[in-house]
Amino acid sequence: MASRSTQILEAAARVIARRGVRGLRVEELAEEAGVSTGLIYYHFKDRTGILRHTLEFINDRAERYTTVETADGEPLDAREELDQVLLLELQDVPEVRENSIAWGELRASAVFDPVLREDLARATLVWVQEVAALLGQVHPMAPAARLASAAERLTALLEGLSMRMLSGGLTLDHARTLLREAVEVELTGLRQR
Repeated sequence: MASRSTQILEAAARVIARRGVRGLRVEELAEEAGVSTGLIYYHFKDRTGILRHTLEFINDRAERYTTVETADGEPLDAREELDQVLLLELQDVPEVRENSIAWGELRASAVFDPVLREDLARATLVWVQEVAALLGQVHPMAPAARLASAAERLTALLEGLSMRMLSGGLTLDHARTLLREAVEVELTGLRQR
């Protein structure tokens, strides 16, 4: 059984995905989580605390579902791991959809909330650094600045493709094809310079 704080964070991700950050009401969150509002305030102090911890929660959950494991236990090569980590962000399963929608809602709200903006910037930087490290495993001689730039482009594209897919502007297959093509373009660029 999940801890009470995890139960609340799972409910917060659902509510944010369904109603947006502006639509997050502590009373509704308490009902969704099956707890009292007092317990929510006990664990998270205030609405900002809820949002900050929910951002951490969805990042941790994304880390879990993008961790690559092969069926036979054999490790993937660097290129396969890069492809899989990025493509696993584009899945049509409830957990990934919910995470992607909540992430998009938190990003949109960060425009108006400096505290959330800082947290989101840090989380985005970590994600970019992880993708840059994977790119560096594929092309170990590429300069760090070029790896970081390529990772910025890929993660920004991935967010955009995810939002378009979730809103019906792209099919899942087409979004994944576009992402694969972008990875190839970035890797080619890293090879050529």
